[in-house]
Formats: sequence, structure tokens, C-alpha cells
Amino acid sequence: MSERRAAPAGIPRAAALAMAVLLGIYVVLAGDRAIRFIATGEPIGVGVGIALLVMFLAGAWALVREVVFGVQLDRAVRELDAAGGMPEPLPTTPGGRPDQEAALAAFPAARADVEAHEDSWASWLRLSMAYDAARDRRRARHAARQALRLRRAARRGDAGGGVGGVGQDGSQEAA
Repeated sequence: MSERRAAPAGIPRAAALAMAVLLGIYVVLAGDRAIRFIATGEPIGVGVGIALLVMFLAGAWALVREVVFGVQLDRAVRELDAAGGMPEPLPTTPGGRPDQEAALAAFPAARADVEAHEDSWASWLRLSMAYDAARDRRRARHAARQALRLRRAARRGDAGGGVGGVGQDGSQEAA
């Protein structure tokens, strides 16, 4: 295990942007082909065109949803970092990934934080980070989505959690 720093934030962000652009090009080309097939007027062409149009709409929806999720999550992480609420860095493997044993050992504290502060977006975001470090991506995304829901509600004033959420020590943070 090493205490190596993670890759600069700009590299994953640039890679995600490049993938989004490539997927966007693919979605637009699929939409173009769909229109061309439908325009033929042939029954088979219209059927293929409609199928491609459905794929185009599904792809566009998924792309927009994931980009919006990524932007909102990035903003939440930045806000949590600015408020001093980020979890302690975990030791990493030589490949730069968090050490799984250390992640699993740190997980109970994140879960207890959420149980103690169920309406805190900051607690849910730290739980998401713990799940991600433990390589449980499905639960990490679920916890991140819950954090974003609570953050939106806190900004509207509908729920607790405050603007900055709750710190790891249980104190109320102000941003």
C-alpha cells in the first residue's frame, strides 16, 4: 500500500467529457439514420427507423441524465470539501485505488454517520464515497443520488441538513 495521491481531477473530468462527446456523436448519427430510414416510406425501413428513433431517444436521455448527475455530484463534492467535511483519505494500492481492507474498515463510521443524520446530504455523500472505495458502485450511486436529493431539498429549505450538512464529527456545518 502507498500513500500516493490520486490523479488530478481534470484527467477523469476530461475523460468523462470525451466519452460524453463520443456518445453524443453516436446518438446524433443514430437519430440521423432513423430519420433517413423513416423517410424511405418502405415498411421495413420505417420499422428500422422507428427502432433507431427509440434508441436515439433512450441514448439522449441517458446521456443527459448522466452528465447532469456528474455535474451535480462534482458540485456537491466541492461544497463538502470547502466546508471541511471530506472523509480522511484512505491508503491506496500501487495502482492508485483505495485499499479495500482499509475501505471496509472505514465503512461502519460512514454508515453510522448516515444513521445518526438521515437528513444530511453530507453524510449520504460520505457514505457514497465509502461504498465507492469499497468497490460497491451500485450502492455508491444510490447513496450519491440520495445525497443530491437531500442537497436540493436543503437548498429549497424543505429538509434538514443545512447548507453545508453535518460534519464527520456530528457538528452542524455552515457554508
